[in-house]
Amino acid sequence: MNKSAYRQILKQYWGFDSFRGIQEDIICSIGEGKDTLGLMPTGGGKSVTFQVPALARPGLCLVVTPLIALMKDQVSHLRGRGIKAAAVHAGMTKEQIVVALDNCIFGGYKFLYISPERLGTELFLGKLRKMHVNLITVDESHCISQWGYDFRPSYLKIADVRALLPGVPVLALTATATPEVVQDICNKLLFGANCRVFRMSFERKNIAYIVRRTTDKEGEMAHILHSVPGTAIVYTRSREGTVRLAEQLTAEGFSATCYHAGLPYETKDKRQKEWETGQTRIIVATNAFGMGIDKPDVRLVIHQDMPDSIEAYFQEAGRAGRDGCKAYAVLLLAPTDVSALKRKVETTFPSKDYIRTVYEDVNYFLQMAMGDGRGCTRLFDLSEFCRRFKHFPAQAEAALRLLTRAGYLEYTDEPENASRLMFLVRRDELYRMRESNPFADQLLYSLLRTYTGLFADYVYISEQRLSALSGLTSQQVYDTLIALSRQRVLHYIPARQTPCICYTRERQEADRLLFPPEIYEDRKQAYRLRVEAMLRYATTDDDCRSRLLLSYFGESDSSPCGGCDVCLGTHPTGIRNSDFRHIESQIIRQLSAGAQSATQVIRAVSAPREKTGQVLRFLLDEDRLHLTDGILSLREQAHPTGITNS
Repeated sequence: MNKSAYRQILKQYWGFDSFRGIQEDIICSIGEGKDTLGLMPTGGGKSVTFQVPALARPGLCLVVTPLIALMKDQVSHLRGRGIKAAAVHAGMTKEQIVVALDNCIFGGYKFLYISPERLGTELFLGKLRKMHVNLITVDESHCISQWGYDFRPSYLKIADVRALLPGVPVLALTATATPEVVQDICNKLLFGANCRVFRMSFERKNIAYIVRRTTDKEGEMAHILHSVPGTAIVYTRSREGTVRLAEQLTAEGFSATCYHAGLPYETKDKRQKEWETGQTRIIVATNAFGMGIDKPDVRLVIHQDMPDSIEAYFQEAGRAGRDGCKAYAVLLLAPTDVSALKRKVETTFPSKDYIRTVYEDVNYFLQMAMGDGRGCTRLFDLSEFCRRFKHFPAQAEAALRLLTRAGYLEYTDEPENASRLMFLVRRDELYRMRESNPFADQLLYSLLRTYTGLFADYVYISEQRLSALSGLTSQQVYDTLIALSRQRVLHYIPARQTPCICYTRERQEADRLLFPPEIYEDRKQAYRLRVEAMLRYATTDDDCRSRLLLSYFGESDSSPCGGCDVCLGTHPTGIRNSDFRHIESQIIRQLSAGAQSATQVIRAVSAPREKTGQVLRFLLDEDRLHLTDGILSLREQAHPTGITNS
């Protein structure tokens, strides 16, 4: 298919006349049937790169993603554009999963979003053989690499899926991957010899990266919000923190609200829309906020708490300034933050004996007998579990995640904030039932008038909305739906706030649980290195923040940004830091080719002679250069200070 056909699809469904960045290159590569890896920073438009080519050919696009919230958002957005899409993830009942998969076989669906944990199930693999798949898309593909910051062993099952779909190309997408992870992704996904890798530079010239050291984060935050006008996101670690901080900002006269995964679906949707439309200026959120949000005019992203990796920070900070205009990413750093983040390594990777203890306690808590459990899903109240068995929540949750990675169970902490419903009878039967059951007539009429697709798939509904339309109270709506569900007229799944645990295998003897190096030791070391990189970024005072970020992702030849707090600071020579680093790197590069006279060096540097002379004198005083008879040479191991910290 030619480029004009792809652009026509883009225009039809998204309203744009042309693609951005490397989008079209990726789409054409997929169109040629080549395995493709796309490295695109946050806001680069990853979804278009698989949605357009999938729409351009017959068949279904299988999208593997670990982010349930993003999965639901994308399915909703596609359906809003008139494109049929379905999702399968942990927390769904077997009946729901069967309906979704059957619709993909017979219902003309174009997209199936699936969590990686579902890939290896017999149910999915059996249904997959009957599907006409035209493309496999692996979102957040860094999760397949044990060197990535969010390794998930279940991603390794994608190789088995490829074996069932010979000739189907794979598109891997990620916004955060080091060079080592890029190579690992290609290897693990069994990319062919003619595979293509497309990269967008991660440089965001319009974003000024700032680190503010302070003992009063709230006061510093208020000062920054007063100084920088426009829409803002404030990230903080805990749900309770979002509520407290939003209330505090509101009390100080700011327009602010909070957002976290535990809020009801309607509340989250309402607050997100008010923020997107400018009715609310500041949204205080956990990292649950941001995926799939493409608000271009965010002027400020503030991190009250330090993330545990460069990848996480870069992704969240990158939600600022997508319109290309000036924006700021500010990290607030308190004296205790460094030691707290170092301690997180041990919290995130508790001892293997402790993990086994948590496993045993979970089995007792859920009353799971030895040898039972495979395929069972149970609601799991983490707070009650920790209270009863005397665990600290952070450590217990870390143990559950390691048990998930090891394949013994799946812990899903995303609540189901919206109810779902599907009719089990035919439309003509429903109309006859309405006539014989006037009590339910109002509610059924409101359902049919408000929602589409109820006879083919599970649809998210709002009891509050149905209450307003039908004239029934919310309790009456709930009771009526429960009654109709018991009569097998429909299947109603109320919203839940509690996380759940799904057993992926039978309950094991705790002392037989195995945690191989790639699950535990290797991951712990990789996590420690990521924490150290984040600390280096936050505490460095002599290298450009942007250069540090870009160097982490393999872009080692970038120049100082000139806009971060380090660049705008003053070097001991009296020269602005960014100017000093720029001149210093040119001098070192020039002398790396061999000794030269001072005059030759000064002429070769693209900077005022006076400033170049000041930098030369500083480097000589620091004993990084050697001067003999007017000839300059590098001391052994001399290099720009910026590279030392990269």
